[in-house]
Amino acid sequence: MYEAFFGLRDAPFSLTPNTRYFLRAPSHGQALELLLVALRQKEGFIKVSGEVGTGKTLLCRLLLNALEGKFTTAYLPNPQLGPKELFEAIADELGVTLDDASNTHRALSALQQYLIDNAASAGAAVLVIDEAQSMPVETLEALRLLTNLETESRKLLQVVLFGQPELDELLARPDLRQLSQRITFQHRLETLSPETVADYLQHRLARAGWNGGRLFQPRAVRLISRASGGTPRLINILAHKALIAAYGRGEREVTSRHVRQAIRDTDTVVRRPGVLGGLL
Repeated sequence: MYEAFFGLRDAPFSLTPNTRYFLRAPSHGQALELLLVALRQKEGFIKVSGEVGTGKTLLCRLLLNALEGKFTTAYLPNPQLGPKELFEAIADELGVTLDDASNTHRALSALQQYLIDNAASAGAAVLVIDEAQSMPVETLEALRLLTNLETESRKLLQVVLFGQPELDELLARPDLRQLSQRITFQHRLETLSPETVADYLQHRLARAGWNGGRLFQPRAVRLISRASGGTPRLINILAHKALIAAYGRGEREVTSRHVRQAIRDTDTVVRRPGVLGGLL
């Protein structure tokens, strides 16, 4: 659409999580370092939580890329499963055949034997679960049983949970305290500061091929920062729509006028109390 007009190779603010566009903002960089250090130290359970749109899935993909060739990994992007389906999904990811996934003892025994063999030949195994807040309580309990798989000296399976703040509330339940007590490292993803929003916009534009000067005027950047609350997904939506508005007018720079148009066209921003009065 507007890529050729602005001299870009591709759309810089796509909502598809693309690790090439990752910016090591303070909170996100800290989260990635924490994950890698904790997994190298063979910690059993790690949790990363954050509001909708703060970049959890992108961070999840970055982690999987970083682990490739160093760990055996299993990835569950949608864990809204029962215990039987959980065992089957993990087994499929690891290439394990389960004769009867509904029999917890047999399923755990088969997975344990695989993990023992894997630890001897390939090293550690890591289970990464995205959108973990959607897991039923009984499935979380089945997950806890998986973390019991260990030798005398090491855990056979490490688990990383990514989820919305509802995951924190879920794990605070008294009946899940055995699981929550096993989480040795945790991190909460923060939204981007106004200063980082400017860096974020410039970073993504550069990754998309922009090699000119300032494309978003300072006032436009401030409007995007305030209207989005620093949430990366909302920043992407507003920046994308502002670029469309500028392109539609044949203008080579994104101004506050274009951003205001984008804000009016975005329900998730317009409906936030106080935003329109303060910006428009």
